[in-house]
Amino acid sequence: MDTLATQSRRNFLKASGLAIVAVATPRSVFGAAKSGPNLLIIQTDEHNFRTLGCYRETLSPAQAFMWGKKAIVETPNIDWIAANGALCTKFYATTPVCSPSRAAFVSGQYPQNTPVVNNNIRLSDDVVTFAEILRRGGYSTGYSGKWHLDGGGKPQWGPKRKFGFQDNAYMFNRGHWKQFEDTPAGPRVKARTGGKGSYSVVGADKKSFATDFLADKTIDFIKKNASKRFCYMVSLPDPHGPDTVRPPYASQYDDMTFEKPRTYDKPAAAAPSWAKPQKGAYGQSKYYGMVKCIDDNVGKILQCLRALKLMDNTIVIFTADHGDLRGEHHRHNKGVPLEGSAKVPFVVYYPAKIKAGTIVKEALGTVDFLPTIINMMDAKTAGREEGRDASQLFTKGKAPDGWKDVTFVRGTGGQAANWLGAFTGRYKFIVSPRDIPWLIDMEKDPDELKNFFLDPECRPIVRDLAAELIAYGQKYKDDRTSNPKIKADLAWSATGKGKFTPTAPTVSPKAPAGGKRKGKKRKVKQ
Repeated sequence: MDTLATQSRRNFLKASGLAIVAVATPRSVFGAAKSGPNLLIIQTDEHNFRTLGCYRETLSPAQAFMWGKKAIVETPNIDWIAANGALCTKFYATTPVCSPSRAAFVSGQYPQNTPVVNNNIRLSDDVVTFAEILRRGGYSTGYSGKWHLDGGGKPQWGPKRKFGFQDNAYMFNRGHWKQFEDTPAGPRVKARTGGKGSYSVVGADKKSFATDFLADKTIDFIKKNASKRFCYMVSLPDPHGPDTVRPPYASQYDDMTFEKPRTYDKPAAAAPSWAKPQKGAYGQSKYYGMVKCIDDNVGKILQCLRALKLMDNTIVIFTADHGDLRGEHHRHNKGVPLEGSAKVPFVVYYPAKIKAGTIVKEALGTVDFLPTIINMMDAKTAGREEGRDASQLFTKGKAPDGWKDVTFVRGTGGQAANWLGAFTGRYKFIVSPRDIPWLIDMEKDPDELKNFFLDPECRPIVRDLAAELIAYGQKYKDDRTSNPKIKADLAWSATGKGKFTPTAPTVSPKAPAGGKRKGKKRKVKQ
């Protein structure tokens, strides 16, 4: 864990007139029943971390400027949160697909135990979310934006099962709508085709465009609850496809020249099934426009907190449910263990406990969020969490006794259908029913093109991470570790001697679903 102190960030703070807030508020204050901090979470959908300035600053130039040194979008407001708080360099979606990642985030449990292992699966009624814990503690709670944890309803405003988010009138179950409006009957999708909601962006403005609309609802909630303790989560449906955005963002980056990502022309023959190149084009101008619109609205929300003098006692978190490869490895979207897909931004501002400029380099996952934030707020969890309490990494700059730098990440699908991995701050060990195990060394090969699994120098790492995966599978009931091929590969990796003998694939070598954005028209229901 280091301190982030770059000249560009200092310049931004000076230019904006924003001073770094010192750590001054004593811990005991936040243990009192009526004086705990507010909690505000801003979550985006399918967001590549390299589009944020604060993340580019943590990377080498080759990794930071994946689409060209001049092809960047500036994100000063999100960067401000990082500069004045903490940034996690290795925060992973526990499953890099919408619903499972969100389920792990709100519950602190692994996807298979929620039991949301793929999109459009209902979250179990017995799940206790961080919002429910805080609601029971007297907090006013609310949620707006995409939920994606109540099955197939689309958009399905205000799901009946609130999971602790009391004010959920502007929560919709799923979809990537571009325009919303209020009506006497409640919110609805503004763009209409044949009497039904559509994804059209035509006519969108700073009041109706999804990101603006939901940011305004967030501000309304903050103002309404400014004198209370509150917990609010806003889940923006962008920058997920369709890649469209309102003016002026729609044309703001049209003149920018984008290069092919450095991994775009990777050799397909050497790639495992979960990283094979796919057909399709990539374009960044509208994606950048969505990111810029998001950052501007983050700034609007922060300004509301400042005006109401709530910044000193509000935890502000910016994160995403999963990434988007945007042409990296000649792929799009998510669902695979590659950085652009699985790694997500996670920055947190909490001046009472987190020193400005903190960087957390240990591997964390969305499953770790609930125990971490609840403990950071001096509250008690419901005792159901399976993730780790990483609060000391943020507040003390060091891990608690017995801490292991490893998080577990799994693909979608059933026991014989996808991959499973153990990630550390440096390594990724990935097993699959289709391929030999892979060990990625992010220090030696940040492009993730080489397999170090059979490298003799890496044998201790393979042993340790295989043992961790075996223990994880047993403790958290992940039946993927009982797949015959995965089980055999893990056994050799953990304790085997002599030459590795590949086990026959248990399924045909077909690329996993979830990685390609199709161009077909979407059927939507209002």
